[in-house]
Amino acid sequence: MIDSGFETKSVRMQLLLLVSFQAPAADVDRIMDAVVAITPLGMGNYDSNAFQSADGVERYRPLEGAAAGAETLLRQRPGTVEVSFELPDDQGLAARVVEAIYQAHSYEEPVIRIQPLLASRTKGLDDRANPNRWWNTAGDWKKAASPVREDA
Repeated sequence: MIDSGFETKSVRMQLLLLVSFQAPAADVDRIMDAVVAITPLGMGNYDSNAFQSADGVERYRPLEGAAAGAETLLRQRPGTVEVSFELPDDQGLAARVVEAIYQAHSYEEPVIRIQPLLASRTKGLDDRANPNRWWNTAGDWKKAASPVREDA
């Protein structure tokens, strides 16, 4: 197991924390606003970096003591996504982010996971001439992306 970061010519592999949570897609902006209010989720020259999966189906059954009350049938909730992002290896920051997710989440028992990982960070080398970079390729990368949110 690799337990420390390392470098290549172009990137640094850093020890970070991978935070993920599951939520209804309609809740994600509210939850991520709460997270970004604590930390910018920066990666190089970018901020607000996160990944959101396609919609999936969450399965669960409320038991005795659940806010919904005990039920006999299994519930299936379509439109649930998983969102993940990276944080520095800082337990205090992670605790504040987990609390923010919990407070902004609509679930009684949100699914929040944190895992240590090695993640790449570019060294910022000048690779403007690299033919594989999006700015040097044809296709839809050249089209202006429509903003997701103007108020973010």
